[in-house]
Amino acid sequence: MMTAYNITENTVDVDGQSLFYRQAQPSQQCPRFSVLLLHGIRFSSETWLTLKTLEKLAEAGYQAIAVDLPGLGKSKDFKGPAPIGQLAPGSFLKSIVEGLKLGSVVVISPSLSGMYSLPLLFEHNELVKGYVPVAPICTDKYTSDQYSTIKTPSLIVYGDQDAELGELSLNNLKNIVNHRVMEMKGAGHACYLDKPDEWHHGLLEFLSSLS
Repeated sequence: MMTAYNITENTVDVDGQSLFYRQAQPSQQCPRFSVLLLHGIRFSSETWLTLKTLEKLAEAGYQAIAVDLPGLGKSKDFKGPAPIGQLAPGSFLKSIVEGLKLGSVVVISPSLSGMYSLPLLFEHNELVKGYVPVAPICTDKYTSDQYSTIKTPSLIVYGDQDAELGELSLNNLKNIVNHRVMEMKGAGHACYLDKPDEWHHGLLEFLSSLS
C-alpha cells in the first residue's frame, strides 16, 4: 500500500553558509530511516524530484533528503570545501547529516558526488547505514586494502554503456566486503535517468534488505 507523503524545500546551515535541500517523507508515520541523495555535476536535487525518486522513497516509508551540492543548483553561491574532483573533508556531509538530525543514513552518490560521499564513508563510517554509489568519481583515491576495511552494505550501480567511470568505479568499489552490483544494460553514465523503473526497483529492494 502506498504511503501518503509530503515534499518540502529548505536550507541547512553548514559552517555559516546555507545549503539548499528538498525533503520528502511519509506524512502519517515515522520514517524507517533516512536516505541522503547527492547528484552529478549537470544535475541537482531537482533531478530526484522530477524522476520521482523522492516520491518513491517517501511512499515506501523512508525520509528522503536531496541536497544541492556546493556551487550547483540552488546552492550555487555556496563556496565548496574542496575544488571539483578533489576529495572534500568527510566533515562536510557529516555536518549536513547532523544538522538535519538524520541519524545513520543511506547515501546515494552519483558521479561528481563521490568527492563528498567517499570521505564520509571512510572518515565517519558510523553515519553510513548503506552506500549506493552510481559510477562516482574519486574511487581511485583509495586502495583496495582501504576498501576492504569497509563493512557498510553497498549497492554498486552503473550503466554498461558507461565506458569510463562505470568500469573504473566498479573495479575499485567491488573491494568493499558487503556489496552487490546492479549493472543496468543499455544505460549510460546517468543510468537512473535512462532506466528509472529498473533504478527504483533495485534501490527499493536494496533498502528493504537493510534493518
